[in-house]
Amino acid sequence: MLRTLILLVFGLLQATTAWADYLLGAGDKVKIVVYAEPELSLETRVDSVGFISYPFIGSLQLKDRTVSQVKQQIVEGLRGDYLINPEVTVTVQEYRLFFVNGRVRKPGGFAYQPGMTVQKSISLAGGFDARADKDDIYLTRGEGAESVKTTPDTLIQPGDVITVERSFF
Repeated sequence: MLRTLILLVFGLLQATTAWADYLLGAGDKVKIVVYAEPELSLETRVDSVGFISYPFIGSLQLKDRTVSQVKQQIVEGLRGDYLINPEVTVTVQEYRLFFVNGRVRKPGGFAYQPGMTVQKSISLAGGFDARADKDDIYLTRGEGAESVKTTPDTLIQPGDVITVERSFF
């Protein structure tokens, strides 16, 4: 029992650490809150090239940056002329879509939620169709990345593309 609890806590810590390294991308919706400054707080979606427009700072690149990096960028942009010591919080409100294609019943883009696996993704896409090769599933992560064979229990990330190949028998 204790061993199970330790493994569970360790797993949650690893997942939290992994999400601290999550790189924002086009389609993510972020919430920025500046304490005691409601006019500087907003919810916005990262545009198709990875930018948002932010009051008093202008255009900010969020693509390929972590939430911590964005927070620091906003703090530095507001500090000085406008605020002495800005307290900023940046959170991801909605993750960008992930995609399932190939031999599934309802291919398409789906809303990501933390903890999503390849198997859960295929379930959202209506499950395998009659011609699916359940052992021939590929995952593509990132623009221009190569597809790699994957397993049903692989954790996915926003923006991933899952492809279920066709069975020839």
